[in-house]
Amino acid sequence: MPVTKTAKRALRAAKRKFKVNSLIKKQLEVAIRVAKKDKTLAKIASAVKLADRAAKKNVIHKNKASRIKKVLGLLTPKGKTPTPSKKKAAKKKKK
Repeated sequence: MPVTKTAKRALRAAKRKFKVNSLIKKQLEVAIRVAKKDKTLAKIASAVKLADRAAKKNVIHKNKASRIKKVLGLLTPKGKTPTPSKKKAAKKKKK
């Protein structure tokens, strides 16, 4: 057990970060499993997005994210790229 006040504070912070990081990793693993099973562009794109987010937050290394994205990219049909879909706002017409 930690003895000093700062060590106790660091332990509390480490526990919080562990919960958040494990949640991010679990979501990524599930998304990869689903993408490999379904092989649809939407599922692959969401897994790629989660891999990028995990690498950005230093949960996984950037090279590991790159390897994940490469494997997921090989699952796509030829000529297609797994890009996350962006919803376009509907334009209102003036009367």
